[in-house]
Amino acid sequence: MLTSVRGLCAAAFLSSALVAVAPAHAQDETDPPSAIEVSGNVAIVSDYRFRGVSLSGGDPAIQGGIDIAHESGFYVGTWGSSIDDGGTDLLGDMEFDIYGGWSGEVSDGVTVDVGLLYYIYPTEDLGANTDYFEPYASIGFTLGPAEATVGAAYAFDQSALGDDDNLYIYTDLGVGIPNTPISLSAHLGYTDGVLAPPLLAGTGDDSGLDWSIGASATVLGGLEVGVSYVGVEGPSIDSFTDDAVVATLGMSF
Repeated sequence: MLTSVRGLCAAAFLSSALVAVAPAHAQDETDPPSAIEVSGNVAIVSDYRFRGVSLSGGDPAIQGGIDIAHESGFYVGTWGSSIDDGGTDLLGDMEFDIYGGWSGEVSDGVTVDVGLLYYIYPTEDLGANTDYFEPYASIGFTLGPAEATVGAAYAFDQSALGDDDNLYIYTDLGVGIPNTPISLSAHLGYTDGVLAPPLLAGTGDDSGLDWSIGASATVLGGLEVGVSYVGVEGPSIDSFTDDAVVATLGMSF
């Protein structure tokens, strides 16, 4: 699997090679679309909520990622965020994810996405085993300005999860308000396993729901601002599993 640095170098090399072999008169013509597309994103959030649970201790977090996609539908990417594990040093102060998979339209308005995600905590306490894999799959549907996604992610038995597993099933709904830059969104997720919000909050229940509703708007080109209300099932622990209003300021490029 390519890391983001290797992937960016490969894309840059390919771009340079295409320019070098192109005939001089081709520079005056419209260049054909590249087979490889590189995109990125950065954001500041008022609280990093992962499936409803705060991983930043209720404090702001800095996030960003890079994606490299091929015209065939295959892609790789990285994403990272600052975190706060409450001073335990079990996870450290950073999450770094690597993922890869395939995404494509299988029929009009229907998109499939399958892949594998690896959660890494590079500043974790020495000797702690917290990194784990999670395969995922989803189906997206588009109807006019509305989009719906149903998906699942399954973290199989791994030592980082206490030799247990975790299943996450979710659905997302989104709709753009016509003639405005505003989009509305809603999310509902269900966790069954060691990462269930009630279990993380200290109960013996290893299943639970999370949900959110929100709105976002694109302004000043690629700048996006958003706000959402996030909640989870189970005990309400301040800056961890309590309901929260999360604000986001991000940019895609």
